[in-house]
Amino acid sequence: MDALLEQVAQDDLPDPAERKRLREAAGLSQAQIAVALNARREAVGNWEAGRTEPRPPKRAAYARLLEGLAARFPAPAAESATEVRTAPETFTGRNTPAAAPPTDQPRSRPARAAPPQPADVAPPTSRRPAAKRATPKPAPATQAADPRFAHGPLAVIDVTEGEVSAYCLGGLVLDVPAKSLPALVEWTLTEAKLGAPRLHRSGKDADPVLVLTDAAAERYGLPVRLSDDERRAGRLPENHQILKQLDKANWQLTRRGFGPWARIYRPAQGSKRSCVQLCILGWNALDERSWGHAAHLPAPELANLLGTYAHRVMTPRGSTAVTGLELMTALHPPTRASDPDEKGKRHREHNPGSLGTEPVDCAPPEAPDGHPLLAHLPRFHQRTPDEVLVEEAYDWARPLTDDECTQRFVVGIDVNMAFAAAANGTVVGLGAPVHVKQPVFDPKLPGSWLVDLSHIELDPRLPSPFTPTGERPMGPAWYATPTVAYAVELGHEVTPIEAYVRPDNGRYLDGWYNRLRDAYIATMADLGITTSMSPEEFLAAMDGHKQNDPQMAIVLTAIRATVKGGIGKLRERPRGGGWRPGQSWPALGRPTWRPDIRAAVISKARINMHRKMLKTAQATGRYPVAVLSDCAVYASDGPSPLDFLPYKDGKPLPGGFRLGVSPGMVKHEGTQTILWAEGAREEHGHDLNIARYIKDGNVATTKDTGE
Repeated sequence: MDALLEQVAQDDLPDPAERKRLREAAGLSQAQIAVALNARREAVGNWEAGRTEPRPPKRAAYARLLEGLAARFPAPAAESATEVRTAPETFTGRNTPAAAPPTDQPRSRPARAAPPQPADVAPPTSRRPAAKRATPKPAPATQAADPRFAHGPLAVIDVTEGEVSAYCLGGLVLDVPAKSLPALVEWTLTEAKLGAPRLHRSGKDADPVLVLTDAAAERYGLPVRLSDDERRAGRLPENHQILKQLDKANWQLTRRGFGPWARIYRPAQGSKRSCVQLCILGWNALDERSWGHAAHLPAPELANLLGTYAHRVMTPRGSTAVTGLELMTALHPPTRASDPDEKGKRHREHNPGSLGTEPVDCAPPEAPDGHPLLAHLPRFHQRTPDEVLVEEAYDWARPLTDDECTQRFVVGIDVNMAFAAAANGTVVGLGAPVHVKQPVFDPKLPGSWLVDLSHIELDPRLPSPFTPTGERPMGPAWYATPTVAYAVELGHEVTPIEAYVRPDNGRYLDGWYNRLRDAYIATMADLGITTSMSPEEFLAAMDGHKQNDPQMAIVLTAIRATVKGGIGKLRERPRGGGWRPGQSWPALGRPTWRPDIRAAVISKARINMHRKMLKTAQATGRYPVAVLSDCAVYASDGPSPLDFLPYKDGKPLPGGFRLGVSPGMVKHEGTQTILWAEGAREEHGHDLNIARYIKDGNVATTKDTGE
């Protein structure tokens, strides 16, 4: 049948001009036709120019396509055709004249085909009717409704056979006419329609991001890899030719210079921003610890991956840690527009609930070693617990009891998004600390408290909730509010000696948690894990879930890294640059440098962990044998968490560990044998924390702090 159809189709093709008219009427590019027919784009161009004719079997398929298009787009009347021919032409394709695009669309070249888009992302917008495609799930309404960012938040720039293309989210591909880096920046801001709307009405729209492949970096005069000196400096030298080009075109760089995440801008004119961010893959902009092998994906797949992250979290502004911190500010902008004054003019004013525009000094016990507040201390002074606030995640282990050694397995459970769950509902300081002597403890008042909790005695089979090591405190020490509040919850009296409290406070991180929670749950759903699953279904589905969609698995890893990194950035330490203890460092100039907020979140995460372990022990008599951050290991007769977690009629213990996908619930981290656990401790020392290695059983020699 195909052979007969091909024979009939030999003389069934319209003339070359009509072929081109039909394609353009449908809003299709030559590249899209070529992909559908498994042909080269140049071949389609030759067919439309009459230089060559398609041969079987492509000819029959091409004839069917044109026949279908002709039925949908009949030839226009003669008068209409005359109008089209006499209309001014704008060259939007490579040597292909087309009608001038509407003024609200970029003067970019035609879109070309690319792999399918993620399920929850809106289809691409182009200046012609889009080709028929599978109906996707709707994207967030703000994205779909804003024509300024019709092509999505970012694009991956790549070069193929000498042609520069911008791969966008949803399968849209734009041809890039820019011949130089300054021209590329100009094109992005004037024609590409890239970016994302603000996450808060008082915030700023997200600047467009261009991800440069190795080929694109080379095309625009950038080194494919940084030299050793450039990598150590984190940027190109000031005399690099590219910096001269940008300066000549009146483009500026931020203080970071031209590094893996370079920001190129001109000073804002009123409310209009002119800023483009580059993400240079060959300079390790996408760290493998957060992004896996994303940097090695084909450009269309990378555009969909990063675009999905941008829609669900925000447009990346740098590393996942930087993005996590920027997300806090995007959801709580430091300023807002005031009410109109008597002349009807609005002014910029402080936005309540934000951290403001100026940094605030931390309290002395909250300052990390080397901070300017500690410049008066001797150089090698080791601060004691009554001098420094140490709120960190658990790293604790104990020997197995005789009864535990008779069981067959050790099973690890891990809390989903533990730091995000801890951030939810936590009241944190918004302003500067106030020093108080002999205060009365208030669990609703965020701050740092000097108090003696050494009199509190708990079961030694549980780690102490008051120290990261799980050891009982030896005397007065500084604690964040959640830690002291837990001592009160356990029924103990507390008498603080002094405190640094923050009367100006609020639930600053609630919106941050909500957005990251939704991103996490949506991505887990893409991997086949949903909130409606029973514990048994959840455990079964989690087995190998990352293989269901490797790209979504990378997005999941990046979301997790955004949480941990964002909390860690609240107390960013100095990095190189000739810094000396007692000197300031750049991060101290940020309003978001807030070690007290970090301490409160980590304190609450640790307390949440202890509360669940205590509830489990009271209900079952089972105690953890090791705890590392958000992972707890129990001895068990069976290899599954359901073999030791107290579920009754399918319902979990109230206040205890609960299997499930939501942040704060737990998943199966790994199972090893009791013999493995005892053998590892015997070989590597009884201080070995088996929770660190429970996942795969490989006891590494280097320590991973998990931060």
